[in-house]
Amino acid sequence: MDFLFQTWPWYVSGFLIALIMLTLNYFGKVFGMSSNLRTLCTLAGADKYADFFKFDWKAQRWNLLVILGAMIGGFVAVHFLSDPTNVNINPKTVAQLTKMGIDAPNGKLMPNAMFGNNVFQSPKMIFILIVGGILIGFGSRYAGGCTSGHAIAGMSNLQRQSLKAVVGFFVGGLIMSYFIFPLIF
Repeated sequence: MDFLFQTWPWYVSGFLIALIMLTLNYFGKVFGMSSNLRTLCTLAGADKYADFFKFDWKAQRWNLLVILGAMIGGFVAVHFLSDPTNVNINPKTVAQLTKMGIDAPNGKLMPNAMFGNNVFQSPKMIFILIVGGILIGFGSRYAGGCTSGHAIAGMSNLQRQSLKAVVGFFVGGLIMSYFIFPLIF
């Protein structure tokens, strides 16, 4: 049982992801988290206002279980299976974050300065969260899917547009990490 409480090697989790993707492909299903947002908006009545939301959402009910499973799995992993002390963060990363005033995680997976409840007391951080959320929503819609949909599902189906999107995600991530993030903090 100790295996469950440790960080899994890439070849175990990668194999499990590939197995799930093969199973979904076999049954003709397409995986992606952002497609669930479209389904939820349709359930909330957005189809009355925009044609984009007019589709057979009942065909996507199985994908709503993915959201539920991700939430339950995340809760179980964080509260019962996680041991963040075995996650090694590069000391250079910790030094760079410290220079920006962000504390080291110290036995946690995420620093409190960015992910703790005190974030909601800072107008700057609330603004960053709102703008970031809007940009993520716009970006996933503009790219025709999110990172998990393109990088996992699209790439496993050898879709050219997914390759372009994944390259864009990485370039955007590098620009954010090295240029924009230091300006914000």
